[in-house]
Amino acid sequence: MIVALTMAVNTLGDKTIVCGATGCSEVTTTKYPASVFRVPYIHSLFENPAPVATGVLAMLKRKKQDDVNVVVHGGDGFFFDIGLALNSGAWTRGDNILYICYDNEAYMNTGAQSSGSTPIGSYTMTTPATSFSTGNLLHKKDLPAIALAHGLPYVATATVGDLSDFREKVKKAAAIKGPRYIQVYSTCAPGWNVEACNAIKVAKLAQETGLYPVFEYVNGRLSSVMKVPNETPRVERFLELQGRFRHLGNNEEGKKIIKRMQKQADENIERFGLR
Repeated sequence: MIVALTMAVNTLGDKTIVCGATGCSEVTTTKYPASVFRVPYIHSLFENPAPVATGVLAMLKRKKQDDVNVVVHGGDGFFFDIGLALNSGAWTRGDNILYICYDNEAYMNTGAQSSGSTPIGSYTMTTPATSFSTGNLLHKKDLPAIALAHGLPYVATATVGDLSDFREKVKKAAAIKGPRYIQVYSTCAPGWNVEACNAIKVAKLAQETGLYPVFEYVNGRLSSVMKVPNETPRVERFLELQGRFRHLGNNEEGKKIIKRMQKQADENIERFGLR
């Protein structure tokens, strides 16, 4: 996640201003008085990097500096939940901002509580797996679809399993004016109970199974997708590497959830033409 974020900033270059939401990347990269970024970085409240970025744009316009990239970044807790309304406002205004969401599917900075991005069946601290519960019972929000519904000229997904793909999407987004949204699937080894050596493998399997479709839309039209392998892995291969899903094989309700996840993966493959 941090590698993806720093790669994005390095790709955009020195003429970049970053507005960051509270979260894992903020607390690990900008511990006062140091910062991993060599560009201006603004951390405000959890929910409001988007209006702060709008203010930055106003300042740049006044100074006639229209060659500066303005970036809003944060996790899924910010994008899917706490900052959604304010992001929606900026998207509706058409503010020229690049939004980058590192999607680790829970509020990991505060101990792995469920978010609007948490997938069905996942164990979190607020959706525990017990003798009478199979983890999270709610479906993950389709935030790229919400972004597209706002008329954004560029919407894309990526994973930390293929950072070259992510870098190319950042380059493409930088050349487009208006609000742009890139969502990066980011493995959280401690939060997902994944061995660090499997972190990239898990991200790759999310894409290869079809559970996390990787695509890009330009001006509302699907322009490219990352295909799944001809021998597409079953979702069980993705699930078995993660402790957050390990309980699903223990009872019939959990096995039903696995079938629902496989159905979702198959539908994604059909919907986006991934095969």
